[in-house]
Order: sequence, then structure tokens, then C-alpha cells
Amino acid sequence: MKLVAELSMYPLNEQYIEPIQTFIDRLNEYAYLKVVTSATSTLVSGDYQATMQVLAKEMQRSHQEVGQAIFVCKFLNGDKMSSDV
Repeated sequence: MKLVAELSMYPLNEQYIEPIQTFIDRLNEYAYLKVVTSATSTLVSGDYQATMQVLAKEMQRSHQEVGQAIFVCKFLNGDKMSSDV
């Protein structure tokens, strides 16, 4: 089964751009995921289990490195949320 996740990250500190970019860069390192970034969110798509495992790993890593951060996520089981993914 496929999964599409739409994520927005909000680090709770004044230096918020670098942690967001670092998180997106790490997601792009997984060749088996498709990652499309817009001004306000990032769409991640791939195999359901693999995608969820990557998101759990990378969100935990961000929390460990950044401290307090909010992730707003939407999940859709299927092949696409928009024509870009």
C-alpha cells in the first residue's frame, strides 16, 4: 500500500529555518521516497510502512537535535494527494 504524508515543521526557537531545511534534506536522502517541498509544507510519498518508519526516525532525530518542535501531519493512503506527487 502507498502513503502520502503532508508535513509542516515548526521549531519553537528563533533560528527555525536551518532545522526545517535539515529535516527536508534528510528526507531527500531516502531514494525510495518522493519528496516535494512547497513554501509551507513537504509532501512525502512511498510505501506505507517504509515511509512511516522514515518519518518516525527523522522526526525523533529532529526533536533530539532541535528540542521543542511541532510537526503538523496529514496522511493519505493511496498513490497521490496532488498531481505533483
